[in-house]
Amino acid sequence: MQPRPDHGERSYRGAERLVGRTAVLTGGDSGIGRAVAVAFAREGADLVLSYLDEEEADAKETMELVRQAGRQALAVPGDIRDEEQCRRVVERAVREFGRIDVLVNNAAYQMSQKGGILDISTEQFDRVLKTNLYAMFWLCKAAVPHMRPGASIINTASIQASQPSPELIDYALTKGGIVTFTKALSADLVGKGIRVNSVAPGPVWTPLIPATMPAEKVDSFGEQTPLGRAAQPAELAPAYVFFASQESSYVTGEVLAVTGGQPLT
Repeated sequence: MQPRPDHGERSYRGAERLVGRTAVLTGGDSGIGRAVAVAFAREGADLVLSYLDEEEADAKETMELVRQAGRQALAVPGDIRDEEQCRRVVERAVREFGRIDVLVNNAAYQMSQKGGILDISTEQFDRVLKTNLYAMFWLCKAAVPHMRPGASIINTASIQASQPSPELIDYALTKGGIVTFTKALSADLVGKGIRVNSVAPGPVWTPLIPATMPAEKVDSFGEQTPLGRAAQPAELAPAYVFFASQESSYVTGEVLAVTGGQPLT
């Protein structure tokens, strides 16, 4: 990508907020996922990274950044649209580290369609829902039995959940579902001492943008925000660190907007 996104490689400084913890992170190869991996590692966490097979090169770069921070990085490539793959991610994490302290459901798929609903194929609709919703459900269901009191689940929502774009109908649908799921699951797991929260990014400069949007929209991406630009992935990572750490020990069922000043409602 040009310009190259900032994942915090040179800027993020840890403060031992996640020492001794194990985090499972989907979509960990690039974008927000890479920024979260860098931040978590520099805060002291070991990482289990889930990503598509075709993203192996990017994932290796992320894992190297984790190792440079002195932490372990376990790769579990595969497509989480498959329930068995979701179980495999959790099983590998438990086998390697014996526990899961943080689960970050970050992987997502979108494809902009100028014609709105008439241009959304069943194949696209299925891919968006399986990646964004089904996988989150399967991963949570598999991980919860291995999470102890004090553990945290963090789901990546979007400003699209409350301000949906007509060219992203299916994607916005899933992001609204993620917000609702977050609130319901937080109530379900509060008795187990597991917190569930969500981060709602606005426009963020990640590989998903030029890969799925028309060129004319890419050129002006993020200019509609009060800050007048898209966020860099590194600017999202602190929100995930907050929800993963004990600094948010009294916060559950919440949605934290990182939107450049755009209101969620």
